Amino acid sequence: MFPLKDHLETSILFITFRRPDTTAKVFEAIKQAKPERLYVAQNFPGSDTPEDIKKWTDVRSILENVDWDCEVKRLYRTKYLTAKASISTAIDWFFQNEKEGIILEDDCLPDSTFFQFCEELLERYRDDERIAMISGDNFQFGKIEMEESYYFSRYTHIWGWASWRRSWNNYDVHMKHWPLIRDKKCLQDMFHNEKAVRYWTSIFDKTYMGNIDTWDYQWLFTCWIQNQLTILPSVNLVKNIGFGKEAVHTKVQNQFADLQTETMLFPLKHPDFLMRNYVADNLTENTNFSGEKLLLKAFHKIGQMLK
Repeated sequence: MFPLKDHLETSILFITFRRPDTTAKVFEAIKQAKPERLYVAQNFPGSDTPEDIKKWTDVRSILENVDWDCEVKRLYRTKYLTAKASISTAIDWFFQNEKEGIILEDDCLPDSTFFQFCEELLERYRDDERIAMISGDNFQFGKIEMEESYYFSRYTHIWGWASWRRSWNNYDVHMKHWPLIRDKKCLQDMFHNEKAVRYWTSIFDKTYMGNIDTWDYQWLFTCWIQNQLTILPSVNLVKNIGFGKEAVHTKVQNQFADLQTETMLFPLKHPDFLMRNYVADNLTENTNFSGEKLLLKAFHKIGQMLK
């Protein structure tokens, strides 16, 4: 394995709220990477309880502890924003200042090799409009083996990722094109799988109507209508350490909670062809989305009813 770089030239956006325990762990990983430019964003407390105020203050103290040579830009909110607004506008702010960079939330703990993986591929695919982003996530659970260091996917996993301004410029948090895409039945052409079509139609309908407080389904939708792909690593490089009651969305433990990371080997072995991995994507759809995930939700709902 080649030695890792002693500092990161690529800028990082670190998005936080009021979870000092997870924030400290992710910030320590960022410290080890030593980015030359760091952007930190923190939402305002959603309540005025002493416990929440202390957690929020503790996070602020962590963010101020930059002890390496680094230019720091801060976006500290003065009023509470929903997750949808807080995160999407933080990324807007980041790409207004940077042409490319890495985005980490306060519960996404990366392996040390994640940063160099992103930096090398940001440079390699900088001008390739077919690629929208680079993710540090691999949710294949060892079922898909490959010789290459990464593969191409339609799924935009965002537990630690990187992208370019050119891609984010297409982002629309309001999904104004969704009604037309839905009514023209474009998802049917995309999936040829009625179960997946129903699943994603429901997700996008709810997101469009504002019934889901999120920003990332809009990003997925953006990449799909632009016909762009995501780079996913052959091993998992980031684990989510934030499952639990403090989380906005990941409150219930599941197979993705605290998923262990592995080390990426360098030099990277690049795929010979830029083609979507259909086998891996089918497994992802069945495991993460319209397949087993729906069954797990149903079993959980039945369990709650029987209590």
